[in-house]
Amino acid sequence: MAEVTVSQFADVLKVPVDRLLVQLDQAGIKVSGPDDRISDDAKLELLTHLRRSHGSGDDGDAAPRKITLKRKTQSEIKLASVQGRARTVNVEVRTQRTYIKRDVLQEKARLQQDEIDQKRREAEEAVQREAERIEAERLERERLEVDNRRRIEEEAAKKKAQEEARRVAEQTAREEEERRERDREETARRAADPAYQRPIVIPRPQAAAVAPQPPRERPQQAAAAAPPPRKASPQPQPAAAVAPLQPARAPAPPGADPNTRYGRQELHVAGDVSSRYKKKRRSKGRPMQPSAEGRHGFEMPTAPVVREVSVGETVTVAELAQKMAIKATEVIKVLMNMGVMATINQPIDQDTAVLVVEELGHTAKVLKENQIEEDLQGVQGDAAAEPRPPVVTVMGHVDHGKTSLLDYIRRTKVASGEAGGITQHIGAYHVETPKGGVTFLDTPGHAAFTAMRARGAKATDVVVLVVAADDGVMPQTIEAIQHARAAGVPIVVAVNKIDKPEADLDRVRQELSKQDVIPEDWGGQTIFIPVSARTGQGIDQLLESILLQAEVLELRAPRSGLASGVVIEASMEKGRGAVATVLVKKGTLHMGDPIIAGSEFGRVRAMFDETGKPVEEATPSMPVVVLGLSSPPNAGDEFLAAESERKAREVALYRQGKFRDVKLARSATRAEDVFSQMGEAKVGIVAVLIKADVQGSAEALRESLLKLSTSEVQVKLIASGLGGITESDVQLAAASRGLVIGFNVRADGGAREAVKETGVEVRYYSIIYEAIDDVKKMLSGMLQPEIKETILGVAQVRDVFRSSKFGVVAGCLVTEGVVKRNNPIRVLRENVVIFEGALESLRRFKDDVGEVRAGVECGIGVKNYQDVRANDQIECFSRVEVARTLE
Repeated sequence: MAEVTVSQFADVLKVPVDRLLVQLDQAGIKVSGPDDRISDDAKLELLTHLRRSHGSGDDGDAAPRKITLKRKTQSEIKLASVQGRARTVNVEVRTQRTYIKRDVLQEKARLQQDEIDQKRREAEEAVQREAERIEAERLERERLEVDNRRRIEEEAAKKKAQEEARRVAEQTAREEEERRERDREETARRAADPAYQRPIVIPRPQAAAVAPQPPRERPQQAAAAAPPPRKASPQPQPAAAVAPLQPARAPAPPGADPNTRYGRQELHVAGDVSSRYKKKRRSKGRPMQPSAEGRHGFEMPTAPVVREVSVGETVTVAELAQKMAIKATEVIKVLMNMGVMATINQPIDQDTAVLVVEELGHTAKVLKENQIEEDLQGVQGDAAAEPRPPVVTVMGHVDHGKTSLLDYIRRTKVASGEAGGITQHIGAYHVETPKGGVTFLDTPGHAAFTAMRARGAKATDVVVLVVAADDGVMPQTIEAIQHARAAGVPIVVAVNKIDKPEADLDRVRQELSKQDVIPEDWGGQTIFIPVSARTGQGIDQLLESILLQAEVLELRAPRSGLASGVVIEASMEKGRGAVATVLVKKGTLHMGDPIIAGSEFGRVRAMFDETGKPVEEATPSMPVVVLGLSSPPNAGDEFLAAESERKAREVALYRQGKFRDVKLARSATRAEDVFSQMGEAKVGIVAVLIKADVQGSAEALRESLLKLSTSEVQVKLIASGLGGITESDVQLAAASRGLVIGFNVRADGGAREAVKETGVEVRYYSIIYEAIDDVKKMLSGMLQPEIKETILGVAQVRDVFRSSKFGVVAGCLVTEGVVKRNNPIRVLRENVVIFEGALESLRRFKDDVGEVRAGVECGIGVKNYQDVRANDQIECFSRVEVARTLE
């Protein structure tokens, strides 16, 4: 470019000449006026100066970090008017687009990732510190327990040693006392016997020579010399014949007859008679120590006895007391302290029994009573595991396009048939792709279907989280992320509705990164796929990502053997009976197999796929609709194929009885709660009977209505079932004075006639939040209105007058607001309320008036109160009732 003047250059740049001269001067380029010429080098130097002054800090040849391009186009449109003449409309379109340098975005992402890593490290360190603290507390607690146990044992041993020493001392003293008593008796007997009056002096050697043989040798000699007395001749024998059998005698005194005892004449008795009535001779042996068993049976325990008490599903109070070796009254006392009123023969549930056992210092052992259930499928060999299709659950917020996305994959129109445009059932679909089969579970996104989403996350292998690009992360999106993490399954994010102009992918990534769902291009492990359920964009890439994730998980399951799986949904259909949608997890389900689902049993009469086509068998990861169960099972129950129908029936009846016992134990505990029964009379109750088309909808509606209960109003659930409304349902609602809610079901002819007779209110719904809103309005109408007080005016008492007609009259000046005659008042003295009542009179001069406004004097007579004084304040107020609503 040739040299130009300053004024020409300012015209090209579209800036004033004075401003350009100032900038040239600041850049160090000397010019004298607008007519001076500047070169290309001077222009480059001016450009470098302007960049530095604007904060760039880069060299002159550096590229900008952000470039904004603006474009303005003008065009004309000819429009025809009513009169036939055309008119021209000028249209101007302005567009603006900003380009940011890639390294700026990379630096920003790196900083965000560093911040996230720092937070994660801090959280891990906090968790580690908490674990170390807990471990230290546990070790300290164990050490204290060991010390206490050792101290108790030492005290018990010391006490036992002291008790043993005391017992030995007592035994020794007792033996010594007995010996002394025997000596005294022997001395007294010898003193009383004349034979012992004479002193007997025998030298010890001679006494030893004439001493008789020891008593223990005499019986042997007697047995060898003569036969027993019983076998001898019945004729009387002389006394000498039986002498060997007599006990040893003391030496006879000199001159005494040796044939007589003690040297005296004795009565002679026949030998057989004397031997017959002879007393048994006491053995002069060593005295035996009295054994411990000879004493009383009670001993004070030195340590508490801790027993291991086995607790089943239910146990009566008497059985529990017997297992702990205590009285039943002790167990009842503990139950009363826990707030449970129970009798001695009343069954209590397992949790309550465990608490009672631990409260009494024993150890509870929970019995494993499902041995009959473990033998249901018999002994099966280890079958080889084969690859199976992945089970994918589509989750996300309501109206984010989950069902529409699945419809495009299946090429159907399921979403158009849902009431209110939202999914209210959980669906299972099997899709065949060129790279393999995939089973999809579609879950509702409404807040009331939390339990459905939780079941879907537990039964799945991969979770596809659908997020609308124009709406972003919502509450149910966060809840779906939590369910997926609780189930431990990977997440694939499908950003739907990218074909909308309001779509913002960066916003979705940022909001999900706050929930620790980091995309792969940001350094995370979560796959993000932009898709459109309307145009089909990104659907193939989504399926490839799902199958790739399944290959990483290496999903395998045995195909042979009896089948097992989970119940996805269940319902009661007219003409078909109980219908259950099941997902096979392993094995193969065939036609005619005996099955059990929860507490229901039956035989597979028919199987259909999601399109209604009959199938003969169902392999792993395949959803099928099964007919033949006795009643609809609960959604989420495990189903098993049994060896025989007898085993299935036996296990089902066992489960039903166990469930009935547990339910009775819990209901009896609640019925005995005296305090809750006393409070029920003051609570407004709305009784509701729910009939729905499928189990999942009934569960969601039941839980949502029960959450509406407060301390003042409650929703009482009479019953909940599947199928149409019958006459018995109406009669039950009439007896309970309740409301019947039919969700996607209708009343039959008998029920309609019963409704006309009883007047029971029956309401039909097809959208769940409409039913919740109606019940919430009914509860709001039962709430007591809130009373609000509003101060209308204040009057200052200036003086008090006494009238024979009106009594005490206060001369007042209204200082604030207005005082009305028909409103209640309060009398305040030194800002303290001393009286509350009503006005008897309100006069202005001699006229009765209805109200007096601020700044006006008046006379006020207070009804039934005569102690009004000067400087008191009379406050006039009003009470307004405000209707309350549930939050």
